[in-house]
Amino acid sequence: MTTLSTHVLDAAQGTPRADLEVVLTRGADGAELERVRTDADGRARFAGDLDGGHHALTFATATAFHPVVRVDVTVDASEAHHHVALLLSPFAYTTYKGS
Repeated sequence: MTTLSTHVLDAAQGTPRADLEVVLTRGADGAELERVRTDADGRARFAGDLDGGHHALTFATATAFHPVVRVDVTVDASEAHHHVALLLSPFAYTTYKGS
């Protein structure tokens, strides 16, 4: 079983981004797997067990410059969990694989 979670922070404000929609899709065919919203701490966990391979997370950031941020990742099915962090600022964003 391989799971996925995310954490979104507003780097300019130093606060979590609550109630942000995140859509998980399968890379091979673009099929939507799950749609979640971040909690008050800016965190969300996808309930499904993921297959290995290419997937994408699309964050509806609703900012003027980056209204949508798409992060493509490769899921290694031999790892139990993957975590994708997203740091937002007014004109840039950074993402990394967390633990």
